[in-house]
Amino acid sequence: MPRQFFVGGNFKLNPVSRESKKALIKTLNDADLDPETEVVIAPPTLYLISILETIRKDVKVSAQNAYIKCSGAFTGETSPSQLSDAGIPYVILGHSERRTLFGETSELVAEKTRVAIDSSLSVILCVGETLKEREAGETAKVVEAQIQAFVNVAKESDWSKIVIAYEPVWAIGTGKVASSAQAQEAHADIRSFLSKAVSPSVAETTRIIYGGSVTAANCVELAKQPDVDGFLVGGASLKPEFVDIINSRRAKSKV
Repeated sequence: MPRQFFVGGNFKLNPVSRESKKALIKTLNDADLDPETEVVIAPPTLYLISILETIRKDVKVSAQNAYIKCSGAFTGETSPSQLSDAGIPYVILGHSERRTLFGETSELVAEKTRVAIDSSLSVILCVGETLKEREAGETAKVVEAQIQAFVNVAKESDWSKIVIAYEPVWAIGTGKVASSAQAQEAHADIRSFLSKAVSPSVAETTRIIYGGSVTAANCVELAKQPDVDGFLVGGASLKPEFVDIINSRRAKSKV
């Protein structure tokens, strides 16, 4: 079975008003979206429920983070079991901003992923290297170590709940983007690693998506790569061009 194309929109700490939120949702609700692409949007926690109730049914909703505990004295954290109970199917974990700004280690991300899956959530698991690491030729080493942390606590069946988002840190919010060849090489390396570390079956079926300044201008070329199964979009997910990115699989088939 071919891997279903996947496009996620990470709103981060946006929008900053309810009116802006309504405008974003209206754009998606009114759009002609590729029915063969799985679409997931990740708004701030405060807006999760209202967006879940107003977004069209073929667009799924994701949290941007969750904690390693489901309840207790953990002020300000988000419970994975509460997300699941509320009907939120996905959570983003391990985003570079969580790793760099909030000091999350790969081991903590793995633990969060383990608890999220046990709480019946699917996980968009983010991995990626810094510019210094890429220039040192350490991309594969760094990314494999980030994935290995979850391999250490995972069962093979868990991988059906995982979408890996390869996000080179140097390309997030910078306007820089990995070339289609660079993205393909990194994704192929991840798939090869999964084949050895988990199983050939998991390697073949796990979706590996690209994130890092994805726009309407570069998404079709990136989507042509055999191991690029979609995108995790940041800033462009707040703009009308997000619709074009969602439809990039359909667009590439016409080229």
